[in-house]
Amino acid sequence: MEIVLDHVSKTYPGQDTPAVADVSMTIPAGEIVVFVGPSGSGKTTTMRMINRLIEPTSGTITIGGRDALSIDANELRQSIGYAIQQGGLFPHMTVSQNIAVVPKLLKWDKKRITDRVNELLDLVGLDPDQFGQRYPRQLSGGQQQRVGVARALAADPPVLLMDEPFGAVDPITRGLLQDELMTLQAELRKTIVFVTHDFNEAVKLGDRIAVLGEQSRIQQYDTPEAILANPANETVAGFVGQGAALQQLNLMRVRDVDIEQRPTAHESDSVEDFASRIQTWGVILDSRDRPIRWTDRTHLRGVASIADVGLPMGEMVTIASTLQDALEAILAERNAATVVTGPRGRYEGVITIETLVDTIRSLREEHQDDPAISDPGSDSFPAADAESATESPTR
Repeated sequence: MEIVLDHVSKTYPGQDTPAVADVSMTIPAGEIVVFVGPSGSGKTTTMRMINRLIEPTSGTITIGGRDALSIDANELRQSIGYAIQQGGLFPHMTVSQNIAVVPKLLKWDKKRITDRVNELLDLVGLDPDQFGQRYPRQLSGGQQQRVGVARALAADPPVLLMDEPFGAVDPITRGLLQDELMTLQAELRKTIVFVTHDFNEAVKLGDRIAVLGEQSRIQQYDTPEAILANPANETVAGFVGQGAALQQLNLMRVRDVDIEQRPTAHESDSVEDFASRIQTWGVILDSRDRPIRWTDRTHLRGVASIADVGLPMGEMVTIASTLQDALEAILAERNAATVVTGPRGRYEGVITIETLVDTIRSLREEHQDDPAISDPGSDSFPAADAESATESPTR
């Protein structure tokens, strides 16, 4: 559903200055639009007016061609998913009960609710049998966020609002959750409004970015590529910073470059057959084709079962990860490649340091004469570090 804000403002009682002043924008159907701006800029207030958690003082908001003010507030909120920081889960409810909240309000039958809860837990990478009956306090921060996203998607809403949903987790978990969201979006194609203060996150996730200043005044509303290439003013340039050249890697996805293959086997497969197919190293998969360990031929000598061998996987990326993510994953452990997963965490292949180096060189050659997207610090682009990683004896 397309969302249109037409001259929307919000002034709180007793205040002369509006918190949001005259915002007009169109959020295309099926895209992720990211609101980015400093604290206090009104970006969350603007987003909450879409589902009427905050009522606008003036202006109109239409969702799928319908005036939001003409829709019963409860009906409207039940048709819009809402995910917030730290999941916002009810502590006295189990994971399954949390996800089932809106379907129960919509009076779905029990079997339909159970099937939907299990489907969503699988969708966000949590085993229903293992996690369904846990309480939020028994989950890690990243797991809570996954459940929060699952709950927001429970009734299959066409619109999803996300208010800094990954802001309270560590950087590694945050990157994984961002990748999960991109993978989900490739399948579901929801209209998503995402609020953040992190411009790198906005570049990674957004089909379009709205850079907001005070009172949510729009400084620039465009694609990440256009904003990186041509910041509209000093405020936007401040968000872009000095790393515009490096941020070009955030505009390309792992799926956009060559993904190589390594031999794979399940734990019940033949040791001899697996060893015969390995030249350098191979990947051991679980029953759902998710990578769990890696091994080489020396590990397989004299063992009776694949279940007895292998080393834990290091950092992995998804097909929705950026090339920046892939570069960091490889350099973090000084490996020559990193494993790539797809929907439901299934093995897709590997991306190698050679592929990244070739891509980095191409990007630099393409942009070296374009001052709009190259910067004085671009000589510190980490190609040299990337090349040095190929000398590592690991993997």
